[in-house]
Amino acid sequence: MSNTRKCKRKTTEKKTQIQRFMYNCLKYVTLIIDNTDGYSNIPVTTLITAAAGTTVGWTSPTLPILQAKDSPIETSPDQSSWIVSLMILFSAISPIPASYLADRIGTKKTLLLAAIPYIIGWILVMLASNVPTIYAARLVSGLGYGIAYTAAPMYLGEIASNKVRGAMATLITVMSKLGILSQYCIGPYVSMIGLASFNISIPILFVVIFSTMPESPFYYIKTGDTNRAEMSLKQLRGKYYINEELESMSHLVNENMKDKSRWKDLFIVGGNRKGLIILFGIYFTQQFCGSTAIISYAQQIFGAAEGGLGAKESCILFGTVQLLTSAISSQLVDRLGRKPLLLISSCGVGLANIIIGAYFFMKFENNDLVTSLKFIPVVVIPIFIFSYTIGLATVPFAITSEIFPTNIKSKATCVIQIFVALMTFAVTKLYQVIADSLGNYVAFWGFGLLSIGGVIFILILLPETKGQSFAAIQERLYSNEKVKYEKRDDHMDSVSRII
Repeated sequence: MSNTRKCKRKTTEKKTQIQRFMYNCLKYVTLIIDNTDGYSNIPVTTLITAAAGTTVGWTSPTLPILQAKDSPIETSPDQSSWIVSLMILFSAISPIPASYLADRIGTKKTLLLAAIPYIIGWILVMLASNVPTIYAARLVSGLGYGIAYTAAPMYLGEIASNKVRGAMATLITVMSKLGILSQYCIGPYVSMIGLASFNISIPILFVVIFSTMPESPFYYIKTGDTNRAEMSLKQLRGKYYINEELESMSHLVNENMKDKSRWKDLFIVGGNRKGLIILFGIYFTQQFCGSTAIISYAQQIFGAAEGGLGAKESCILFGTVQLLTSAISSQLVDRLGRKPLLLISSCGVGLANIIIGAYFFMKFENNDLVTSLKFIPVVVIPIFIFSYTIGLATVPFAITSEIFPTNIKSKATCVIQIFVALMTFAVTKLYQVIADSLGNYVAFWGFGLLSIGGVIFILILLPETKGQSFAAIQERLYSNEKVKYEKRDDHMDSVSRII
């Protein structure tokens, strides 16, 4: 009888724990929705970055089809590397016109324009009967990629309140990873036309739904249309709308418009130059740790590794880890700090690259030696992507948004986006060349050494910005020169409260 009571008590306790867990989950979700200040449909905005993710992940399941003996379009390894890298190369062209268009016609219309190249690109893929047509599709998609990643952070940063701005920035990465994961899950099991048909639906859906979203109130304030700015903010905030927020926005825009910045200020002003050097180093580490190459060539890499899981299943595991990690990374940035996360991330990817390189080297030298070690890629590559996503994939965007003064930030972001595109192009193009001529292990060891170099760079040069006001960050960068940015402590403090 006592045993029966104990079993019932344990069962009751388990039910209570489950109920408590479900209640906490429901409470957490409710808080998230409540904290969106009346615009919980903002994820619609990031559908455009999900579309960007599909263009990155598309090559992983598609290249094995193109290089197969029964390929619908005969493709060489060198042509495959161009298919991967051309999209990234052309994404370096569009940030400058995207910044110009955002100032002239608004970030909303600019984002809607970003969907057009994606739609054209997928139509070309569906019609492709030769490699040059696929090249053209990738080139056009690259234009949309550059516009999306330039305008989306600007739009979200301008419409989000201070309570959800961090979550909104993370959502860009989460939706991008969701787009990549969709390619890993769907691509291996459908034809090229079938996958392209799915992919084209995302930008079309974005245009249909996002058209109902308002333009940024910041844009209306800059153009002097206060009434429409108020209408926009009311639509965004709903019952959470307050007049004080509109007044704060107006004050911020008016202050920023007093000081006109020039492109050359990025390089001749010492503090700006320091900021660029810091971000160039971080983004160089982000790209040359091999992340883009692994994402783009994931199925081929897993296939060559001959791990315990099949290449297709390994890719799905890989994409799932990436998505989940990006979803939780925002919770750590303000707790652990920017610098520790980047150091942990760089160390993790460096070690993972070296181990994967050692595996491929042993496989190259003596295939029998690695028969019992086939689990290594399946275990280490998810560790790589966890390490990458927890820091290098997300933290650089946060640093970019806070390290530059407001009036030079858009130009700095544009330059950084072009730099990232060129670095990504170099990685995706060189990986296939090095892997074919020297072996996979050389590429991974190279990524590992550059990652360790990134650790040293971050340790020495990156300042910690967690919990600091814009004024404190600016003072640290511009401490040795008397420039207008340094004299605005009161204004910068007010900005840190507003944004």
